[in-house]
Amino acid sequence: MNATLFASPMAASAARISGAAMVSDGDTVTIRGARIRLHGIDAPETDQVCLSGTGKTYACGIAARDALIRLIEGRSLNCTGNEVDVYERRLMTCFVGKTNINAAMASDGWALAFRRYSNIYVDQEHEARRRQSGLWSGAFIAPWDWRSRDQQTEILGALTVPLDAQKKLIPQPFKSASPNTGCQIKGNISSKGVRIYHMPGQKHYDKTRISEGKGERWFCTEREAQASGWRRARN
Repeated sequence: MNATLFASPMAASAARISGAAMVSDGDTVTIRGARIRLHGIDAPETDQVCLSGTGKTYACGIAARDALIRLIEGRSLNCTGNEVDVYERRLMTCFVGKTNINAAMASDGWALAFRRYSNIYVDQEHEARRRQSGLWSGAFIAPWDWRSRDQQTEILGALTVPLDAQKKLIPQPFKSASPNTGCQIKGNISSKGVRIYHMPGQKHYDKTRISEGKGERWFCTEREAQASGWRRARN
């Protein structure tokens, strides 16, 4: 789930996609080979951590992904939309039966309205915050801020934010790891656009540099990397 930048509209013939979906994260699915970004929402990255209502850290990005899996329940999705983003994902609104899953993820508190591009799900977000659902049961960083976080990044929460939230959500960096999360798996994008992750100890690990501005990223586990569409480096 990198920050979405809108590109030119797709052809009208590609405006509808239906079928079984593979869920990558809380706002990205793949249907019949087409990667789809749920329009109007932004869910936590799969490597993102948040604070629960009791102040304990948990993998909220994985929790959001699992919430979307439960919402779909293996049923067929029907998606519509005419745009693509710079990562060639189709920007679509998807339904399972009569349920708009974009709206449901926001109303269940596992995604925020992506105000930078659309205000369509602001009411659902407000309702989730009022009910302290999902992310709003504790404290968290907005997904778009998580991708470029530092020690001054704002912490959100339905009620008061714990005094130590900044320290828990933005730990100090250590050698050969993400300067923000401490995660050590490097998600690199090759010159041909191939997404490859490098594990500590692999041949090109130390030489690999991560540029988050280009869509590259760090992962805490191989499962997170694979779920986000990266494959392991061969060497």
